[in-house]
Formats: sequence, structure tokens, C-alpha cells
Amino acid sequence: MAKLQAIRGMNDILPDQTPSWQYLENRFQQVVKRFGYQEIRFPILEQTQLFKRSIGEVTDIVEKEMYSFDDRNGDNLSLRPEGTAGCVRAADQHGLLYNQQQRLWYQGPMFRHERPQKGRYRQFQQFGVEAFGMAGPDIDAEVIQLSASLWQDLDLSDYLTLEINNIGSSDDRKNYATALTTFLVSKADSLDDDARNRTHSNPMRVLDSKNPEVRRVLEDAPKLADYVSEVSVEHYCELKRLLQVAGIAFVENPRLVRGLDYYNNCVFEWITDSLGAQGTVCGGGRYDGLVEQLGGKPTLAAGFAMGAERLVLMLDSLGKVPKSARKAVDIYLVVVGKDLAEQGLLLGQQIRDRFPHLGVISHCGGGKYNNQLKRAFNSGASLAVIIESDGDEPVHTAKIRRLDDTGESVSVEIVNTSDKLAEFFDIPG
Repeated sequence: MAKLQAIRGMNDILPDQTPSWQYLENRFQQVVKRFGYQEIRFPILEQTQLFKRSIGEVTDIVEKEMYSFDDRNGDNLSLRPEGTAGCVRAADQHGLLYNQQQRLWYQGPMFRHERPQKGRYRQFQQFGVEAFGMAGPDIDAEVIQLSASLWQDLDLSDYLTLEINNIGSSDDRKNYATALTTFLVSKADSLDDDARNRTHSNPMRVLDSKNPEVRRVLEDAPKLADYVSEVSVEHYCELKRLLQVAGIAFVENPRLVRGLDYYNNCVFEWITDSLGAQGTVCGGGRYDGLVEQLGGKPTLAAGFAMGAERLVLMLDSLGKVPKSARKAVDIYLVVVGKDLAEQGLLLGQQIRDRFPHLGVISHCGGGKYNNQLKRAFNSGASLAVIIESDGDEPVHTAKIRRLDDTGESVSVEIVNTSDKLAEFFDIPG
């Protein structure tokens, strides 16, 4: 019988990899807490219509990438491909948006059926923040500032570039889309199949083409900036000023449109050249019309999402995860001798109670002294606490040994073990 394997594009994260994930998760949670954002959790499964109405029916995500199915009740459901729509649905359903300002954050798995590649999977982890009820552009600047603070905490600031653009209001984009469609139709013979297919359904997505020939054609295309209203321009200019005041460098990218239909005014992406082709690690902007589009009251909103896999790749490849974050075990309790299992378990728990921030492994399963000591070294612990007996009587002394080249050791009464460990770790009594 063939062994069962993980589904393609849905990867296991193994124990030697999880420290990088935990480090990233802890840093993100610390940053959002500093900015006063509160966590929200919402289901992985939603009605498919939620994503069609928010993301846009004529998008790659909805047309090609969503995991959708009919359940036993005949309801069409989808695994969430992104977090904003579910966050909006949950916040509106539970009355969090009515005449209120909210700052929310979330993390968890998203699902898209696309070609797996380095840093891009069919099940992937996202962090996101969403801010509701604020007109901005100060809130736009804040969500960008929050992401910049995370890069600083992760020591990644030197490897990321902020790109921004003003895509105007919904009406602005409709006017621009008409002009762009006319242009693309006139250049149809020079476009690839994907660009031709999008010419009438979603022409602005053609601007995001990676095809060099299409990009050359687009050099002569109408400019979105020429169709943006004065109100949007004023908003955008003030955002740029606020970013400059905050000391956040940026590059204006007139082709930046994002892949989701609900954005308006400011959009942004953080990009890197440390990951090859998959260079975007975070993206967001304003989406003032989405809450109303999903059946709620008109609500101003802004936010971003970032892919955890790509950030973990950056952290690991650049060596940014400190050794202390990878250390899971501090003390290994070696128990050698008949009928010492009970005493070993009790001593291990006493040490954990005294030092709850330290990792303590209490050896189980018996075994010879040398074999247990080898396991202690392989665990990565700093110290071994050894209790050993040749007979059936309880032991009253333990040995504390450094698991390094010095091999320094000291004998201590078992009742005083925790006090002596405090000296080794330089922990105040």
C-alpha cells in the first residue's frame, strides 16, 4: 500500500522550522499590540458569494484559484482565499462597525489553487490588519507605519522597499478603464492571450502584466493619474507628506493596482529582491466601499495583508532569527537507575515551577548513562541535571553539568537543585 502524502502545495512545518514561525508570529503580535489593534478570529469557510462580491468575479482568484464546493445542504462554500472579506463580514455581522472606529488584526491559513513555487503555496499563512471608521490619510499612514515597525523589529528594513500609488475613486477608475480599454483594443495584436481576455472584463489588471512585450505596449497607455479626481490627489499628497514626516521612504509606482477589486485611493506594497520573482511580501491600501458592497453601512476602511511564508524565507536566508529564539530546551534531566522515574518526574516539575520560562526535558524510558547524556547534548540544552542510583533507595544528591566543552559539574542536595540552577543561569532568587 502506497504511503499517503501531503496534498501538493500544502506543506508541513517541521519542528526545526517552527522557531522561525514562532519568532515572526511573536514579533507581529507585539507590534500590533503597541499600535492598539485587537485580534479577531473568523471561519476558514465562508459563502462563496462573499468573495465574489468583494474580490470581484472577473479576477484570477475567483475564476481560477478558489477552493469552492457545494456542501450537503446545497450551499456553495469556499475556503477563504484572503482575510479582508471575512474580517469585514464578521465585524459588520456583530455590530462592530456601527458608528465606531475599530483597529483589528488576524492571522491564519488562506487557500488558493495556484501553481506552488518557492514562498507561494496553496495553503499559506497570512497576517492582516484592518482599520475601520477613519477617513485618513493619517490612518493610511498608520497602517504603513505599523508594517514598517515590524520590518524594523525583524531587522528587515534594509531589504524592503515601499511602493505606493493613487488609484482614485471607483468613478475615477471607471472613466480610466474606458480609456484604457479603447487603447488595449487598438493594440490587441501586440497583447498576449491573458491581456486580451482582460481587456473588456478587467482592463486595469493588464497593467500588472509581467510579460515584457505587454509592458512595452503599456508604455504608451493612458495614465491613471490623468483620471484621478482632485479630492483623491489631495488625499494622496497628504499621505506622502505624512510618510515623509514619519521617516518612511517610498517609491511611487504608477502601475501598482493590486489584484483585488475593492481598493480605492492609496494602495501600497512592500517588495524585496531577496526572494527572486516572488518579491511582494505585504500589500494593502484603502477600501472605503467594501463594507457597503457587502451589505453594510458605508464605512471608511484601510488595511494590509502579508504572507508569512515569504517573510520566514527572508528571515532564514538572511540569518535574522536569533539563536535564543531557536532554543527550545535549557535543562535535560538525566535519570539513571531503577525506580527513579517517580523522583525524576517530581524533580522535573519542581524545576519547571521555579523557572517557568525555561524548557526542561525529563528523560523517560530508561537507558544507560552515556546514552542519556548523548541525548542531553543533542537536545541543545545548556545544562544536564543528573540523578543516578545503583540500588532501590531514593537518591538525595544530584549533579549539575554544563553541556559545553568545559564539562563543568557540581554536586548538590536535590532539595537545593533549583537554587543552584538559579546561580548557573544568573537568575535572581
